[in-house]
Amino acid sequence: MADKRHITTVFMSTDHPTTVIKPATNASGCEWNPIKDVHDPHVKEIGEFAVAEFNKDPQHGADLQFQDVIKGETQVVSGINYRLILAAKDSAGAAVKNYEALVWEKPWLHFKQLMSFNPVKDV
Repeated sequence: MADKRHITTVFMSTDHPTTVIKPATNASGCEWNPIKDVHDPHVKEIGEFAVAEFNKDPQHGADLQFQDVIKGETQVVSGINYRLILAAKDSAGAAVKNYEALVWEKPWLHFKQLMSFNPVKDV
């Protein structure tokens, strides 16, 4: 993906313009970027974490087994958001289904939180 940047000239009280270069963003303010290698061990770890956290929620009563990360995107926020499409199957050995998981990570704090986990039909 091409590196897109916006150049903004800011006039300060010193009458000398200051140029600020910042990354281009979409309308929501933060750009999602595709994950180039979904087989990276850390990406797999995030997918496994998402399934494990979903399984802990007694409201769902799920016992899914992580299979693979199919595709994903990242977004830099106060940390990193991972939006992953992953494959998982239930412990009864039913067919593998796809899910979209959103995980927020702050690696410097060793913090991860599952924000959402939903089935998807088309990948």
